[in-house]
Amino acid sequence: MPGRTSILAVLLTATSVLAFAPAAEAAGWLEKNFWLFGPRYSGKLPPCDHPVALSKIKYLFGLKERRFWNSELAIAGFEQVREIAFRPWAPDTIPRRYCAGVALISDGIERPVYYSIGEDTGLIGATWGVEWCVVGVDRNWAFNPACKMAKP
Repeated sequence: MPGRTSILAVLLTATSVLAFAPAAEAAGWLEKNFWLFGPRYSGKLPPCDHPVALSKIKYLFGLKERRFWNSELAIAGFEQVREIAFRPWAPDTIPRRYCAGVALISDGIERPVYYSIGEDTGLIGATWGVEWCVVGVDRNWAFNPACKMAKP
């Protein structure tokens, strides 16, 4: 019986303390506006045929093939690189440039490649980043089916 009495006493004490606590209020003007600024995107992104973007795709494709699939496939080059969309969604979303092209793979097969260049999507959000998919070599199905999820 003493255990029940002590539990009841703790519950009553906690309830009385909560009864006198101040009511929750919405954030004031200063709290809402002090260091809580939203993202400020410039929309300045490199073009689809930017050498750094293409070399990043080339390097990461080869790395993925070697490391995860024990394959010697590599991208030898790119052809027909073009932009297919720029900022296709609402203005406050992350600016992205969607691109398409043909990747010349080391096995002699030309495969479509789709990629996007996004502002602040690089390493720790410090610079622009690239997300890419090569049709037929998306072995982990990250952009399945046929790289559809890499398109706008």
